[in-house]
Amino acid sequence: MGVLSDGNVVAAGANFHGQSDVATWCDIASVSANAVHLASNTKHSHTLGLQTDGTVVAAGWNRFDQCDVDAWHDIISIAAGWRFSVGATRDGATVCAGKFDPTELTEWSDIAQVAAGDWHIVGRRTDGTAVAAGNNSRGQCNVSSWENLTSVSAAYLHTVGLTAEGRVLGAGASAYWQGCQDWENIIAVAAGSYHTVGLTSASTVLAAGNNDHGQCDVSHWRQVVAVAAGSAFTLGVLIDGTVVGVGDNRHGQLETSGWRLGTEGVGR
Repeated sequence: MGVLSDGNVVAAGANFHGQSDVATWCDIASVSANAVHLASNTKHSHTLGLQTDGTVVAAGWNRFDQCDVDAWHDIISIAAGWRFSVGATRDGATVCAGKFDPTELTEWSDIAQVAAGDWHIVGRRTDGTAVAAGNNSRGQCNVSSWENLTSVSAAYLHTVGLTAEGRVLGAGASAYWQGCQDWENIIAVAAGSYHTVGLTSASTVLAAGNNDHGQCDVSHWRQVVAVAAGSAFTLGVLIDGTVVGVGDNRHGQLETSGWRLGTEGVGR
């Protein structure tokens, strides 16, 4: 998924349940696609779009009502997980739809950003700390000691956070993020199901974790302003709005050659 400078959305990849039916969306500020881990039972997914007026639209699989977000308003951050959706409101509260117990989030406050793994949710507070809820089988929710964060990202069994100093923190399955704690001068970070990527202040990209599909082969990328990580692939947005990609392309998710995405304010 990508957002154009005019607020419209483009999509590439599988469309088993209509998760790529976003051509009619408009005035979109950001998107979140449920990039569930690779498994035989995970072809079901959905997509969320945050509109500039703070409302949310959704497309795709809705068996658990994860796309029932029409009533959401004053939203500033969205994330699509496996069978659920989560949003942060302007007043720092959270809203949830689908197969996730909302009572796990009732005590959360001052949330500036949310991120979703397959089965867990992470929230970044306005004071730079983090909270997490949901499945913690590999310690992916152990983020209570993190501080001075500027963003968080969550995936299958791990969570990463970016600090104001440009360093990366990790929790959960270490095989998917080990090494990124040594990175420096990072300005954006993204967690894929089995790997982690970081955008440097020099507009280059680093990667750590599983590379079975070549999803970490990003060392030659230059002039990158944004990064995204999927289940087993990585995308980078260049300064001119074009998109590069590496990794698994079995569903055409890397077929982005005609895209020209909006880059205003991205990576700065």
